[in-house]
Amino acid sequence: MGLDFNHSEASWSYSGFNRFRHDLATLVGIDLDEMDGFGGNKLWTSLPPDPIHILLNHSDCEGDISALDCAKCGPRLYELASKLPGEYDKKCALILALDMIECGKKEQTLEFC
Repeated sequence: MGLDFNHSEASWSYSGFNRFRHDLATLVGIDLDEMDGFGGNKLWTSLPPDPIHILLNHSDCEGDISALDCAKCGPRLYELASKLPGEYDKKCALILALDMIECGKKEQTLEFC
């Protein structure tokens, strides 16, 4: 059992997605453990805006990302994907980024399943 998406072949175990998001957050200078929703009390609105926050501050097991938010977040994830430490995460992040960009173009919602 893990995290899948309706319009993407990217897939993680829940623990793998948690690690991926922590690594991704570190790349943009965020300690997720300090953030609201991750055990801390720092608000996302206190950070300088970054489209990657859309993915970082999202439930890891349900919900969706709108086409408009996919169009914003996908290119930023694409930019960061190659900088991730693990090969699996790099590969899945690149797949997810391209699929998010495509969702934006096709006006499709990306659902977490």
